[in-house]
Amino acid sequence: MSVTLIDAHHHLWDLNKNPYPWLQEANEPHFFLGNYDPLKKNYLWPDYQNDTSMHNVIATVHCEAEWAREDQVGETQWLTEIHQLSGYPSAIVAHAWFHTGNSEEVLARQASFPLVKGIRSKPATTSSPFAMKPHQPASMQDPLWLEGFSKLSKYKLSWDLRVPYWHLAEAAEVAELFPETQIILNHTGFPWDRSTEGLKAWHAAMERIARCSNVWLKVSEFGLRDKPWNYSENKVIVQNALSIFGIERCMFASNFPVAGLRVTFDTLVNSVAQMIEGYSLSQQQDFFVNNAAKFYRLNI
Repeated sequence: MSVTLIDAHHHLWDLNKNPYPWLQEANEPHFFLGNYDPLKKNYLWPDYQNDTSMHNVIATVHCEAEWAREDQVGETQWLTEIHQLSGYPSAIVAHAWFHTGNSEEVLARQASFPLVKGIRSKPATTSSPFAMKPHQPASMQDPLWLEGFSKLSKYKLSWDLRVPYWHLAEAAEVAELFPETQIILNHTGFPWDRSTEGLKAWHAAMERIARCSNVWLKVSEFGLRDKPWNYSENKVIVQNALSIFGIERCMFASNFPVAGLRVTFDTLVNSVAQMIEGYSLSQQQDFFVNNAAKFYRLNI
């Protein structure tokens, strides 16, 4: 089955020309999918087209891919050049640290690119809920971080939120402090712990942040560390997430090529399409196309 869609989250990289330390140096030991050696090769627009060829991708949103942080605007410039040649990506979620002294300067530079619609800036997080400590530097409770975050609305930029589910209560506090800033939670809140207790904790955290009307959700990245992609488990995750947020605040996102470590694009799209068959056709259309266009202000 071919699905017409906007991909609200993917990556491109050219390792021959551009700096991505995580892909060009030793593997990060705590990467959430485990060994990621297969990602250490160029992934350019023709590669993405090849992966997505079974479906009608009418627009895409490129999310920052951890280009070397000493040149935060370099990736945006490169992607703008890719867009000028191919017409894609349709929008960019760029990077800017919130807690550094030059935060607003970088935000202003990123916002000067017409394709930039939002910022993904990963706050400091812990490896487990048991390691959490309040008010850590560069965390969502750091006053410097909050000061930088407060400038997003000035530049009409949204925030792509990427944290494990045990940090979602902190993120909800940020969303409530800045209700004028649109926020989108990446990767279904990372439901990594599939035990009964783990899913219960994820569900409660998702309910907490979903109460913030300015927070939307990317239904994406169900991959687990060193485990195969499981349709039945992931169906439970998707259906619970849609029930919590409401499908009107949810959108499809592939996280390719990263998600390709566990699943093909075709299997991913067709699986998610099957998981949401209980919704009306107009709701399915919103999920796959209209919600992403609305959130990222795309002209389609």
